[in-house]
Amino acid sequence: MKRILPLAFALALSAPAFAQTVDNQGAKELSDNLARYFGKQAFDKGVLKVSVEGDAYKIAFDVKSLVNALPEQKLLKFDMAPYALMVKPRSDGSWDVSSNFSQGASFEFDGPEGRQSMEFTIKDGKLTSVYDPALAAFTNATSSLAGMTMTSREAKQQADVSTGAGTATVTATKSANGGVDFTATQKVSDFVEKIKIDDNNSGMNFPLTLKTPELSVDANGKGVRTKPLLDLLAFAVANEDEAKLKANQAELKSLMLAALPIWERVDGNYGFKDFEVESPVGKFGAAQFSTAFGMDGVSQNGKVDYTIKASGLTIPHQTLPEWTVPLLPTDIDLNFGGANIDLDTMARKTIEAFDLNKNPPLPDEFGKALVNDFKAKKPKVVFKHSTVKNGDIEVAMEGEVFFPDSKKPDGSVTIDIGGYEKIVDALKEAAKSDEQMAQAFPFALAVKGFGKTLPDGRLEWVIDTKADGSVKVNGAMLKGPDAAQGDSGEQNDGADMNDNSSGDDNATSGDDSDGGDNGGAGAKLQP
Repeated sequence: MKRILPLAFALALSAPAFAQTVDNQGAKELSDNLARYFGKQAFDKGVLKVSVEGDAYKIAFDVKSLVNALPEQKLLKFDMAPYALMVKPRSDGSWDVSSNFSQGASFEFDGPEGRQSMEFTIKDGKLTSVYDPALAAFTNATSSLAGMTMTSREAKQQADVSTGAGTATVTATKSANGGVDFTATQKVSDFVEKIKIDDNNSGMNFPLTLKTPELSVDANGKGVRTKPLLDLLAFAVANEDEAKLKANQAELKSLMLAALPIWERVDGNYGFKDFEVESPVGKFGAAQFSTAFGMDGVSQNGKVDYTIKASGLTIPHQTLPEWTVPLLPTDIDLNFGGANIDLDTMARKTIEAFDLNKNPPLPDEFGKALVNDFKAKKPKVVFKHSTVKNGDIEVAMEGEVFFPDSKKPDGSVTIDIGGYEKIVDALKEAAKSDEQMAQAFPFALAVKGFGKTLPDGRLEWVIDTKADGSVKVNGAMLKGPDAAQGDSGEQNDGADMNDNSSGDDNATSGDDSDGGDNGGAGAKLQP
């Protein structure tokens, strides 16, 4: 919360800076401006207060007053000191914004499963920044803290979190296509989270400890529509009354359209150095671990991207069969997401169609039509080049799949493996003592028979699926099209893969060959 409040207040400073003389009249003007976004009641009930303090304005936010003003709040205990920002107008029309956000708070309430509580402390928290009303964004900001602790308690779980020192920076500039481009970075040292789960109903009773000596966050955005979003917030505050909202829905629609595409693109990455998870079954770890997310704004051809990377993985194998140890991954690089995502058409049609004077505001058939329009653009799941490695073994995959009206996948995925013989050797060893692996071993040989040997010796499988239910591997039909609905059921449904009693021999023989390019070569796999 302490990181959000400076942003929330500064965003509300959207009027030009007042005269350099800081006085009571300026404090009133600032209060009126803030009331556009927080409501006049926030000032009437003491939640917000603006006062003159030296050569700056002090904006105080009293969370306790806010909690007390909430209807039917059931907190048994709440303790938190008011939070304050110091803001000072600059000659160029921007604002200096600073804060000491050192803070402590605690609260308790009765939840559905018993008493719950939380408390946190922030040590030596400091913020200095410059806010530009013309951009509705910080042109620069830096913050730091000496440490943070947080504890939470509930009936079946408790957690304790602590960090060492941390720093954060934000910069923003005017975007070429409207809105704001920004970058943000944050680093926190000595992150530790201890979790204890004790659930008699499920039988789960174990502790977990997550820790890293360095946690980093990096984010950037292009074309974020900060001012139109502020206008929407001001409209919501000014039209809290339902009748007024209905009467002014034309203005609401106009403001919503002006806020599109919300942003052009946002990307973020969490990074963990020497990450460890201590559990009852042993210690999981990674020398480097990161997760990344990126998303286009509301557009006609949007993309969403996810990335998970880890290097130097360690996985406890005390509870695993010994034969699995050579197969445990040490490095992963997974990249996947979506493409051809048309949110723009959906958003604009919805804004145009809704009518708050009707119940429901959108007709029942509208949703179906919208989904059909969405599917017509053929949104697809994309697997960018991804790898899982362990010593001499590397499994790589890439491809794309979309789901047409048949709800069956249509697409192509390529899998290639280096060191496949190592996998076969491990399964062969396991088959000596594990009945399930003894059954899996022939399947591994059969799969090899479908593979195509690449110039570097890796095995490749190109898997093509069609909406008719057919599946091909390296051009060889593995499964034919599904029987047409209403047929007698005697249509050949992949039977071409089962009509040759030598199919197993063909597949298995791949293990004894020199690994040449059989391209599937008529290999047949019995179910």
